[in-house]
Amino acid sequence: MEFFKFNENLLNLANKTEEGLKENFKNINLISQHNENKVLKAFLECKVSSSHFTQSTGYAYDDFGRDKLDELYSKIFKSEDALVRHNFVCGTHVISTVLFAVLKPKEKMLSITSTPYPTIRKTIGIEKSAFKNSLIDLGVLYDEIDVFKENKLNLEELKTKLKEKIKLIYIQRSKGYSVRRAVNMQQIKLISETVHTVSPKTVVFVDNCYGEFVEEQEPIEVGADLACGSLIKNPGGGIAKTGGYVVGKKNLIALVSEKLTAPGLGKEIGSSLNQNKDMFFGIFISPFFVSNALKVSVFTRKMFQNLGFKVFPNPNEKVSDIVSVLELNSKKALVSFCEALQKSSPINSFLTPIPSKMPGYENEIIMASGGFVNGASLELSCDAQLKPPYNVFLQGGLSYNSSKTTILKAIEKLINENLIKINKLKT
Repeated sequence: MEFFKFNENLLNLANKTEEGLKENFKNINLISQHNENKVLKAFLECKVSSSHFTQSTGYAYDDFGRDKLDELYSKIFKSEDALVRHNFVCGTHVISTVLFAVLKPKEKMLSITSTPYPTIRKTIGIEKSAFKNSLIDLGVLYDEIDVFKENKLNLEELKTKLKEKIKLIYIQRSKGYSVRRAVNMQQIKLISETVHTVSPKTVVFVDNCYGEFVEEQEPIEVGADLACGSLIKNPGGGIAKTGGYVVGKKNLIALVSEKLTAPGLGKEIGSSLNQNKDMFFGIFISPFFVSNALKVSVFTRKMFQNLGFKVFPNPNEKVSDIVSVLELNSKKALVSFCEALQKSSPINSFLTPIPSKMPGYENEIIMASGGFVNGASLELSCDAQLKPPYNVFLQGGLSYNSSKTTILKAIEKLINENLIKINKLKT
């Protein structure tokens, strides 16, 4: 109250909400403790030193900091090998690089979590782009099923599909712009066991974005062959300025590295410039900041549920990514929420987000992101497509306390615009 003069009823509701989440926070802390120690042990075993932070330029054949970072990720994610590079420009770029590396003409890719996230659809070719550069354009076959119909894992259709000589199974761990549960490690284990039993040569590939360090295990540990993600999401810890990673089997990582650079060059080339220190620091601090993001997520969902809104997932559910969905019911409420989030963010608080068309999306998109790394979604941010039921997808929060204040400012704005009735605060 010394810095932000909130409505007293709103503060009371926030305090009661927080009090009721003690068990949730305890469980989040236990997972964070496990993952923080896992990462620390990997740093010690890899003998990371300050010399690994030295930058390289040009060909960088001898960049031992870059190579040590690969070793570290391989150790943390329990994989045979890893490829961690600042010149992966986004998560979609990492996924695209993997798909083009592994799949050849006349080989089939099967997405088992229904239609993938909008930005990857043109890579596959299920949405057309101006140039014929998609997987489908190059002769790769594509199919999709949903093994999570009604949010229950059904492996029978997958077993049937595997008789068609599938080269790669694609799993999008996070919910994307859908209201489904994120795929958890137990489910990835069952899927991987099924695939490798029915079709041993099929590659199980997991888009791990938004999921790193949410659980105690990662996809490779439970049987996946490849997993990847973006460093401006969880594993960058809010520190890494850009980049991405791929972990998995050594022969597959070799394919991916040659697709990123060139055949014969692979992992042996590519300067790190001055990015190594940020990427080492980011992965070290990531489990702690992910735990803060999870606390922000469950607090926000519970607050909005108490105010009469539909939220997903349920605040008491165990989750497998950092994304929350708030169903705000109107375009006005959706835009107001995003505006308020921007106005209470540490960077660019004076700007107003405006809905607009963006590459890879069918509907207008509105985003609020006032973080230190542009677009970093481990920092508190939200985005939404402007269409009914006007769901906003919220993620991140490096600091639980300041993020909680930002959420309360957003609720306050909705109250002031009569989009939340004041009597709801007496819940």
